[in-house]
Amino acid sequence: MGPDAVPAPYTVPLVPGVSAYVQPDGGWCLNNAGFVTDGDRTLLIDTAATVRRAELLRDAVAASGAPAPSLVVNTHHHGDHTYGNCVFAPGATIIGHAGCREQALAVGPQLHAIWPWVEYGDVRITPAALTYTDELTLHLGDTEVRLIHPGPSHTVGDTIVWLPRQRVVFTGDLVFNGGTPFVLFGSLSGSLQALETLRALDAEIVVPGHGEVTDPGAYDRVESYLRFVGELARTAHAAGRTPLEAAREADLGEFAALPESERLVANLHRAYAELDGAAPGAPLDLPVVLGDMATMNGGKPLTCHA
Repeated sequence: MGPDAVPAPYTVPLVPGVSAYVQPDGGWCLNNAGFVTDGDRTLLIDTAATVRRAELLRDAVAASGAPAPSLVVNTHHHGDHTYGNCVFAPGATIIGHAGCREQALAVGPQLHAIWPWVEYGDVRITPAALTYTDELTLHLGDTEVRLIHPGPSHTVGDTIVWLPRQRVVFTGDLVFNGGTPFVLFGSLSGSLQALETLRALDAEIVVPGHGEVTDPGAYDRVESYLRFVGELARTAHAAGRTPLEAAREADLGEFAALPESERLVANLHRAYAELDGAAPGAPLDLPVVLGDMATMNGGKPLTCHA
């Protein structure tokens, strides 16, 4: 485990003034970021799980010739996307959905509890200082950046970052490319609806929350997995099986090769909660879910290379 166990992050220029920042291998806490610049100002999309990785991101922005970010948009509250906010603030204004700010404050240094051995550095939880509820439009020169809340999906406070002229979308963790989707903190049905919101944008370039830059075909792959989870949940719930029993007995079929397959049991916990009438994002028993994921991971802690 540790940062030396995975390839180094890299920058992907997408169109003039817009770049993705990819952290292989896209597994637990190895998220993507991005930045948009007009040469005078820079907007950063997400940060990283550790101070070291956030500083590498800061260096990559500088190496591109872009000014230091004055705006940072968080696509949701999870620590791999927000812990690094403290590296960029107070020089940059942190922006996010109101639910993102609320959750960041509520959960605090949650990653520390899950992976206490990771060298996070001097992380100071730095939530959004500027929030919105439905949609917010930012302008960098002649570049329009639309922030869209799709409703509770990956979390209760997700943001889609859409550049309509460039036809580039940063999805946050609504899309995992090459990894197992994860809806524990949000909504299974809401995640399916969020995919429809993404499809309606008609993007050409898709920057997922984890994994390589891709195209809208990624939506179909995520949808297929989520529908598989939904059907498995309905059948197993009706039969009285627990999420762990259902996950252990499941035939993953075409999804068997996806990394982080232990997320299936967490997704089933959320799907069961919805079947029982729980609101999207309603708190679940996190120690139980984490324990079930560890069981699905062969009794070993979840692998984190941050």
